[in-house]
Amino acid sequence: MAEIHTIGVVGAGQMGNGIAHVAAAAEYQVCLTDISQAALDKAKSVIEKNLARQVKKERISEADASATLARIRFDTDMAAVGDAQLVVEAATERVELKYQIFERLSEIAAEGTILASNTSSISITSIASHTDRPELVMGMHFMNPVPVMKLVELIRGLQTSDATFSAVEAASHRMGKTTVVARDVPGFLVNRILMPYINEACQALYEGIGTPEDIDVAMKLGTNVPMGPLTLADFVGLDTCLAITEVLYEGLGDDKYAPSPLLRKYVEAGWLGRKTGRGFYNYASE
Repeated sequence: MAEIHTIGVVGAGQMGNGIAHVAAAAEYQVCLTDISQAALDKAKSVIEKNLARQVKKERISEADASATLARIRFDTDMAAVGDAQLVVEAATERVELKYQIFERLSEIAAEGTILASNTSSISITSIASHTDRPELVMGMHFMNPVPVMKLVELIRGLQTSDATFSAVEAASHRMGKTTVVARDVPGFLVNRILMPYINEACQALYEGIGTPEDIDVAMKLGTNVPMGPLTLADFVGLDTCLAITEVLYEGLGDDKYAPSPLLRKYVEAGWLGRKTGRGFYNYASE
């Protein structure tokens, strides 16, 4: 297994651009790919703004910011990650899409390249079965927003080798992250606990137990969390919350994980949270 000096990131959305940012800041060469040039342009803009914010807060220098950005190349062709020693998939949380990406990565990635998924809930063993190297596949689940949040969940598939795990763990630590190890079960650790909490808040609203504001204030002041569950759901994206909750429900077969009807309705309406300007709260004025 080659030493990791180049990291490929597939998917330039909110998670992908954040992973590219922290990898480049850790002095890895980075190739960020997406099928959409507009998504890549937006990702570059977001990374530039986040770096500028760090400079303003005197956490890094102007020279550090420029060097970090210079380490990232942007490409619409996934084949551009072919020279990476580690590729992190950060596409939308859709099972079939992830299978397609890993099948393609099997064709273009060099022999010995580690293939990691940023999935927040989907089986790593199942993803690995769609590759030619299941021993080199594992979960590397970053938290959102990636440049700020310190945690990375590491998930071994059934066939993940010790060498693969050690290499991904070392790369995570080089990026300044704290790691925890989770079993390859639906939701892993964070979302196995977080999504039922968010879903129950949706159900409390659905049943009229409290307003969105009351539910969020109750949990913020009652449990000393920095953000209420409905505000957090809007930040994550209600479509993502629903997708993960469905994985939990289908994978564990327990009615306690069944998605709230209200969560489904909001997604059907296109009220997905901050990214669409409307979720449990209205963000149109922002």
